Amino acid sequence: MYNKVEICGVNTSRLGILTAEEKLDFLKKSKTGDKQAREALIQGNLRLVLSVIQKFNSRGENPDDLFQVGCIGLMKAIDNFDISQDVRFSTYAVPMIIGEVRRYLRDNNMVRVSRSVRDLAYKALGEKERLAVSLGREPTVDEITASVNRNLPPESLPKEGEFTKKDIVAALDAVLDPVSLYE
Repeated sequence: MYNKVEICGVNTSRLGILTAEEKLDFLKKSKTGDKQAREALIQGNLRLVLSVIQKFNSRGENPDDLFQVGCIGLMKAIDNFDISQDVRFSTYAVPMIIGEVRRYLRDNNMVRVSRSVRDLAYKALGEKERLAVSLGREPTVDEITASVNRNLPPESLPKEGEFTKKDIVAALDAVLDPVSLYE
C-alpha cells in the first residue's frame, strides 16, 4: 500500500530508489554529458529532497516551493559531485540541498511581525469596529487609542502607562498586507 503525497505534480509514492551501484553508474554517465543519466539521478533522489525539506515544514513556506528549491540543490550536487572521492553521494547532496533551502529562506524571508504588535493591532481593530457601531461613523485614531487604553487590563499596557497614537498606527500598519508597486 502506498501513501500518496503529491508535491509539485510528483506522486511521491511512485518514486524509485537507486542502488549505490546505479547511482555511481549514473553519476559517471552524467559527468560525460548523458542527460538521461542526469534525469535518472534526479528522479532517483527526489525522496532525499523530500526528507531534507521536512526539517523546514514549520517555517510556514509553501512545500512545493521548498521542494523545487531542494531540487535545485540536488541538481547542483549532481553537477559538482566528485566521483573520485570516497564519499557517498547522499553525504555530499544533503548539505547542498540544505544550503539551497536556507539561502532561499534567507533571501525570500518577509519581515515577521511580533506577537505583541499583532495582538495590539487586533485589539485596535476590535475597538475600531465597536466604536464605529456605537458612534455611527468611522472613529478617529485618537478615539481608537483612548478606547484601547481604557479597555485593556493594566498589565497589558506598556511600561509608560498607555499606548500612544503612534503605537496604534504602527501596529495597524504592521498587520496590513504588503502592497506591491507592480500590482
